[in-house]
Amino acid sequence: MRIEGGCYCGEIRYVSNGDAQASVQCHCRECQYITGGHPNVLMIMPLDGFKFLSGKPKEFKRNDLENSMTRLFCSKCGTAIGTRNPMRPNSIILKVGTFDDPAIFEPEIAIFTSDKQKFHYIDDNVKSFDKKP
Repeated sequence: MRIEGGCYCGEIRYVSNGDAQASVQCHCRECQYITGGHPNVLMIMPLDGFKFLSGKPKEFKRNDLENSMTRLFCSKCGTAIGTRNPMRPNSIILKVGTFDDPAIFEPEIAIFTSDKQKFHYIDDNVKSFDKKP
């Protein structure tokens, strides 16, 4: 699978090649902060098939959490591009909203549904978990 994408202003562009490791919608409270209230829809892709074509993202990592994620975003427009998870060092987590064609996304699982808000939608065909599976 080849995914091309970038930020809202066009400063950052990327390409990702490889088999998707997972297609997820995450309802955790942290993701709600990052998305502005909705679930975070993402695909986990192999890091060795990923590269930035232009621009360099700004990084943010909370120092008060053990094994905290590193968030990648555009410093110009603020678009959240993706995440690096220390528990998955060979993967990159890409935000579906940054894909040139977000219609390729089909969620396989919904996680952290214990934090789900009443206005979040989960299709009946998507496996759901209170936390992580």
